[in-house]
Amino acid sequence: MTTTQDIVAKLWNLCHVLRDDGITFHQYVTELTFLIFLKMMKETGKESQLPAGYRWDDLAEKDGVDQLAFYRAQLVHLSNESSGLVQAVFANANTALTQPRNLFKLVTDIDGLDWYSAREEGLGDLYEGLLEKNASEKKSGAGQYFTPRPLIECMVNCIQPQAGEIVQDPAAGTGGFQVQADRFIKLHTDDLFDLSEKQQDFQRKQAFQAVELVPDTHRLLLMNAMLHGIESEMILGDTLSPTGSRLPKADVILTNPPFGTKRGGGRPTRDDFTFVTGNKQLAFLQHIYRGLKPGAAGKPGGRAAVVLPDNVLFEEGTGTRIRADLMEKCNLHTILRLPTGIFYAQGVKTNVLF
Repeated sequence: MTTTQDIVAKLWNLCHVLRDDGITFHQYVTELTFLIFLKMMKETGKESQLPAGYRWDDLAEKDGVDQLAFYRAQLVHLSNESSGLVQAVFANANTALTQPRNLFKLVTDIDGLDWYSAREEGLGDLYEGLLEKNASEKKSGAGQYFTPRPLIECMVNCIQPQAGEIVQDPAAGTGGFQVQADRFIKLHTDDLFDLSEKQQDFQRKQAFQAVELVPDTHRLLLMNAMLHGIESEMILGDTLSPTGSRLPKADVILTNPPFGTKRGGGRPTRDDFTFVTGNKQLAFLQHIYRGLKPGAAGKPGGRAAVVLPDNVLFEEGTGTRIRADLMEKCNLHTILRLPTGIFYAQGVKTNVLF
């Protein structure tokens, strides 16, 4: 994967060029997402999904003030005049770039990358590498959206999602669990070739459910899923609202819900929770064990692996009642204690509940 690593390093080094433009790391990854999406549509022969006149070459052939003005107009046009995945990726898109020379540098350098080798090694891995780079950069603040990939791999390997199962992540971030679950299933089905045509279609278009609350992160999720061949619907919304109660029951739930309380001290707006709490992790835990398929005739139902902080295990009051409900409805198989400091500040203790 040397070419992929080289390209990720080159793309990431471009962010230093943009510091003079006052652009944050997260803005930079979003900006790159727009540009790489346009470039990859060309590289993968899918430009017919983009409106004529608003494609990569239309942008690349311009320079200076004209190029920046066109890019701004292009983002607005793709947000308003496209459909499907393209419209979702460019929803409410705008650029933080103010210097024409910086856009020109980005476009020129992206054009100059070794895209042939990148395609051979997998464009999805390239984009994952970029997301990982952003999360590891402490100043970016993106760590909260990015679960370390070795941990995701471990959780997926333990849960072993199977072809034909519905795999859900109610707090999807950039889609790491979905991508790894898809990779696991493809590894055990000869890249889906062991499956019938109908089963392959299900795997690509229906097997994965994801909900993400933050619009910019949802954009990264859509891009990541697309580059890994996942066409299932990835919802922009709040799982702790009625959106979450409408999700179909899942065979597998893999997730790392956000820590803390709901913004502004509010409570989940769902009416199907037995226990009302402002603690987001306890609310997500309720969603998870209630969202799994029930067992039947002595057979187990759905299964889950979820990252949760210590307070879920020890909080009194509502926490005690939710834990009792969990133990009554599920087999809490294992609690895996994680080292401190993986997600937040040193001292925040987290676990994986299986």
